[in-house]
Amino acid sequence: MKKPLILFLSALGLLSRQAVAQTTPPPAKDPDAVWLIFDHPLDPKQAGKDKQPAAPKPADPAAPTAPAAVATPAPRPAPASPGPSLRSAYSQGSTYVPLDQDIYRLIDRYAIKYGPDSLGDPYTAVRPYHRAGVARLAERTLNDSARAASLSAADRFNAEYLARDNWNYLAQGAALNESKKSFLTYFYRNQSDLFHVQTPDFTLRVNPVVHFQLGKDSDSDGLRYINTRGVQVEGTVDERLGFYTFVADNQMAVPEYVLNRIARDTIVPHEGYWKPFKNNPGQYDFLSARGYLTYAATKHINVQLGHDRNFIGNGYRSLILSDYSAPYFFLKLNTRIWKFNYQNLFAELTADRKEQDQIYPKKYMALHHLSLDVTPTFNVGVFESVMFARGRGRFELQYLNPIIFYRSIEQQVGSEDNAILGLDFKWNILRRGQLYGQVVLDELVVSNVRAGNGWWANKQAFQLGGKYIDVAGIRNLDVQAEFNYIRPYTYQHEDRFRNYQHYRQPLAHPMGANLYELLGIVSYQPLPRLNVVAKAFYVKQGLDLENKDVEAQNYGSNVLKTYNTRVQEYGNTVGQGNTTKLAHLDLTASYQVKHNLWLDAKQIVRRQTGTVEAVGNGTETFASVSLRWNIAQRLHEF
Repeated sequence: MKKPLILFLSALGLLSRQAVAQTTPPPAKDPDAVWLIFDHPLDPKQAGKDKQPAAPKPADPAAPTAPAAVATPAPRPAPASPGPSLRSAYSQGSTYVPLDQDIYRLIDRYAIKYGPDSLGDPYTAVRPYHRAGVARLAERTLNDSARAASLSAADRFNAEYLARDNWNYLAQGAALNESKKSFLTYFYRNQSDLFHVQTPDFTLRVNPVVHFQLGKDSDSDGLRYINTRGVQVEGTVDERLGFYTFVADNQMAVPEYVLNRIARDTIVPHEGYWKPFKNNPGQYDFLSARGYLTYAATKHINVQLGHDRNFIGNGYRSLILSDYSAPYFFLKLNTRIWKFNYQNLFAELTADRKEQDQIYPKKYMALHHLSLDVTPTFNVGVFESVMFARGRGRFELQYLNPIIFYRSIEQQVGSEDNAILGLDFKWNILRRGQLYGQVVLDELVVSNVRAGNGWWANKQAFQLGGKYIDVAGIRNLDVQAEFNYIRPYTYQHEDRFRNYQHYRQPLAHPMGANLYELLGIVSYQPLPRLNVVAKAFYVKQGLDLENKDVEAQNYGSNVLKTYNTRVQEYGNTVGQGNTTKLAHLDLTASYQVKHNLWLDAKQIVRRQTGTVEAVGNGTETFASVSLRWNIAQRLHEF
């Protein structure tokens, strides 16, 4: 009886092993594998490391057996809490890291040091970055044995921070993120989220948003403040569909130089609708709301529909598309295949803000950006955008073609839409530095460029910058320098429906045009939780002359104006008009008390001088302290 019983148990064990094997995702090269790229392991060798050791083969019943020792059975381990599956550990990702200059500076640092992974992530030419790519970057930073010994305490802290912040795409991040003690059983069961849910098919993250700031401005009476309270919710469904929403109520009293910008453009920077707060001069009340759905449509294509901001380029500024303006409604298609990344962006914008209660006039932007990884460290891209409107808010359907030259459509339909094109590049050097740049052509007539006659319609801009990490061998001391040059009348057009602005705010450089700018950033992390960042901006810009007829003094700096009011046809140079020089210095120390809970101390010093008296001339200082929780700094760098 023993021999048949042993054979029966052996066969049952083999069948159970087959059943377990059927639940394992098929290998990436299997033609029957799930077609989504996030279902495939990055590296078959690495994926193999994640599998459980094979069960020992059953003993041959015919083989002689040694006397078995009597042993106490080992206790069964407690069931583990649900964690990221193998699929989600290598997921392309459905949600994105919110735009935050401080966090993106960290991500870019490790992208330079460790380069992209086998999927080319993080892909830094367009922002925001998807969370899964950042999670994989954190994992490589922590797990590479050849580099682990060289990690400073601050680097290890940063890598663990990025892993925790993107835990739902990384098993290691989920382990690092576990809380030692929850709050009221259901809250802060991990370090990064007030409340979270995780199942194999669904993740949910809920977090509070707080930004309290108090400051004193030398040119304003009373305290300057920010009072923001809100909530942030994000998650995934079936590892294909992602969702994100952010909503916050805000009251704010701004320094004098920001008040000058609001008075000029009748808009609160970075925001849409606003109203005075309790009729107090210089104080504003507004609601911030952003949100999107994103879907992994195919193995290589992601689709995003949302109301948010986007950014193109590797610089601190972008001359193509920046995150300065208010959020806008858009549809984005991103195709990542072979060495190419192709992004199509279709956006509905607000042409103007009216004081009365009415529907604000609409306009539209279609933009595509194609880049090629020439080598793993050198990337070059080209872009084209068109700004347009048709009566009563109608969309020009021909611009929906994702792979056509927009200028040809503009000619075919007989329009005078505002087409802009250009290129950008990035070159990572020896894992220690990066060179980057952009060239933008709003309009160009080569014969007039050769003539050097300063024709007003030769509207171009370019950027050149560099980053250097661990300067002079000092760990976590990084510098960045950048030069921006924008000719007069760049981004202007005949009317508000075709100029390069949204909700009365520039879509590229926040200061508009007719300028050149040199900026420098030094960041240092002397302690894992302490970041010190010093920024310096020097800008020479030609402003419009004051106390004159507004329609006759357009020197090409303000993108809200029509170029039909230009002062001259020829002889236009950068800095023409009321030539002003601005030095803006910012020193900020940020201490991370808990995950995404920051204390900031900031000192800003500005000095503006001009050939003619202008608003903002003189020296202004602003000192502030802040408490931030799950939100970026509110920056006014113009």
